[in-house]
Amino acid sequence: MIKLILSIAAASMLLGCSSSSMFSGWGSEQPSQNASPEATSRLQVVNVMSDPNTADIDYSQSGTSAQASLYGSAPANSVYGGNSGQNGKLLSKHVGDYVQSMTQDLISNMEYLTDKTPVGVTNFALIDSDLQRTNLLGYQLSESFIHELHKFRIPVIDYKATDYIRVTDHGDFLLTRDFLELTDRAPIQYILTGTLTKHQSGYLVNARILGLESKAVVATAQMLMPFYVVDALLPSEHNMVDGVKLTQGE
Repeated sequence: MIKLILSIAAASMLLGCSSSSMFSGWGSEQPSQNASPEATSRLQVVNVMSDPNTADIDYSQSGTSAQASLYGSAPANSVYGGNSGQNGKLLSKHVGDYVQSMTQDLISNMEYLTDKTPVGVTNFALIDSDLQRTNLLGYQLSESFIHELHKFRIPVIDYKATDYIRVTDHGDFLLTRDFLELTDRAPIQYILTGTLTKHQSGYLVNARILGLESKAVVATAQMLMPFYVVDALLPSEHNMVDGVKLTQGE
């Protein structure tokens, strides 16, 4: 009888220890020491994905590359097409967003201009040149400013438009850069122009509107455009650097 009682007591103690070890893992946030490396890795990924600071991360990747992207080491090619200096950083703004802000600055301090004063927009010149050179950013800035000024109902004159449509093998075109094909007079009273200054972290864009005859400045704006925004502009020809065609000297 005594042996039977001792056997029951020993079995109860063993069952209690087993139950205690089983329930001690419930509600625990730490992985078991005996967990496999794969289980630990999965737990870490879930914890990172639940962090609100990683809301902008693309989780469409899988395997090792997906885990790498969670920690900011995603290759730039997957975000920028391989042309950005900001590896792993999503491009949330483009040149037009900065031009929109600059146009608002121009409008806020603008004088004399009305919805009856035609404006022309030129390319932005490199400030350390003879002011007769530009790059791809200078071209795009003028295009974006034409759009933004028109949104404010300011009449914009596109002086690069010809009087005819040129039909070629490469397409049908109205615009040209050949001054011989353009009219020598356009109803322009004011000009939006500016300069580009290369900065340590981007391009300093200086924009201004001035009277074509008086040369008086009637509006100004200035903004630093980061390199990762500028570098997102891609030249369409292989023999161009910063939007300037390269030619071999004789």
